[in-house]
Amino acid sequence: MAISTSSSTSASSSSTTSPPSISTTTSPSRYENQKRRDWNTFGQYLRNHRPPLSLSRCSGANVLEFLRYLDQFGKTKVHTQICPFYGHPNPPAPCPCPLRQAWGSLDALIGRLRAAFEENGGKPEANPFGARAVRLYLREVRDVQAKARGISYEKKKRKRPPQPPPPPPPSNATTSDL
Repeated sequence: MAISTSSSTSASSSSTTSPPSISTTTSPSRYENQKRRDWNTFGQYLRNHRPPLSLSRCSGANVLEFLRYLDQFGKTKVHTQICPFYGHPNPPAPCPCPLRQAWGSLDALIGRLRAAFEENGGKPEANPFGARAVRLYLREVRDVQAKARGISYEKKKRKRPPQPPPPPPPSNATTSDL
C-alpha cells in the first residue's frame, strides 16, 4: 500500500517561488492512518500466531480469534447475566464484570480491515473479514452488549425527504368572471 507523506524539507529547499503541489504533500486522513495501523496490527497477529499464518490461508475463524484476542484490551464493561446490574445502562456501583471491546469499535475495525484487505491485493470473494461467521459474531456481540446494558440497538429508519406540497387544484374561474 503506497502512502504519501509530507516532508518538511521538500518544498522549502527550492529557490523558486512556485507553490508546492498539493496532491503530493497531503498527509493521509485519520481514517487511512487508522486503517494502516489496524492492518499492521492484524499482520503482526498473523506472524505471532502459532503456527504463523499467511494472509492467503487466513479464514473467518482466524479473524474471530483475533477479535477475541482484542477483548483483553477492551474498556467497555459488559455485565454478565448473574450481575445485579445486568440490563442497567448506568449501574450505581462497581462490579467484577469483564471489560470487553465495544461492539461499535469491533464493527468499525472489521470495516477498515475489509477495505485494507482488498487494497492490499485480496480478492473481495476471498475476504476473511466479510465471512458469514464474522458478521454473525458481530451481531451476537451487539445483542449481548445491548442486553447487558439494557439498551436496544434497532436499525435506524431512513428518513424520507419531505415531500413537496401537492400543487393547488385548478380553478374553474376565468379572468372574465372576475
